[in-house]
Amino acid sequence: MKKTNPKDYLGKEVLVEIDRQLGSRHPKHNFMYMLNYGYIPGTVSGDGEELDAYLLGEFEPVTKSSGKVIAIIHRTNDDDDKLIVAKEGKEYSDDAIRALTEFQERFFESVIIR
Repeated sequence: MKKTNPKDYLGKEVLVEIDRQLGSRHPKHNFMYMLNYGYIPGTVSGDGEELDAYLLGEFEPVTKSSGKVIAIIHRTNDDDDKLIVAKEGKEYSDDAIRALTEFQERFFESVIIR
């Protein structure tokens, strides 16, 4: 299957399937998810799995949600970019995105693409 270009999703509305809910723990590394985290169905990222997404602005654990892709965390030392999806009407600075995703992204080097 062809790899999905994350940049094609910038500014677009997407549905996120949440497989790591807010407050859950990573199955291998045991850190806690401080955001709902999931994937975009029908996509393929660099790691061969679906394109991952952080969901910002949803403060309860959910199983799916929609929002607008406002940025991409492009990992420079890993082939697994992450979409930043915000609930309608919400804006986040690069600093806010870094702070909100730090629980997992601190293990990687990355740049934020808008």
